[in-house]
Amino acid sequence: QVQLVESGGGLVQPGGSLRLSCAASGSIFSVNAMGWYRQAPGKQRELVATINSRSSTNYADSVKGRFTISRDNAKNTVYLQMNSLKPEDTAVYYCNADIWAVGRYRSSDYWGQGTQVTVSS
Repeated sequence: QVQLVESGGGLVQPGGSLRLSCAASGSIFSVNAMGWYRQAPGKQRELVATINSRSSTNYADSVKGRFTISRDNAKNTVYLQMNSLKPEDTAVYYCNADIWAVGRYRSSDYWGQGTQVTVSS
């Protein structure tokens, strides 16, 4: 069984920083692309950033220059460094990963449980 566990959310003032982490665990053969999505109250879930197995990255326009996604392949972990946070960044942040589990014939999409990020003074 494969699971993603997120950590690092919380309350921060505008202009502050937070670092999210997401670790994949279980019977894993390989981890392909990993990413972060977010969902604000009353809005659809949206992409924040993705990183593939070769560490090529992609960002939503709204976070470019402020957020940085990275990964540690040895730990099957993805990070999201969030700087210059704004109130509009407030949302539940979800980790996502395309993982090939041991014994499966193809990879599957997995999601974390979500971590709340609140930006407020």
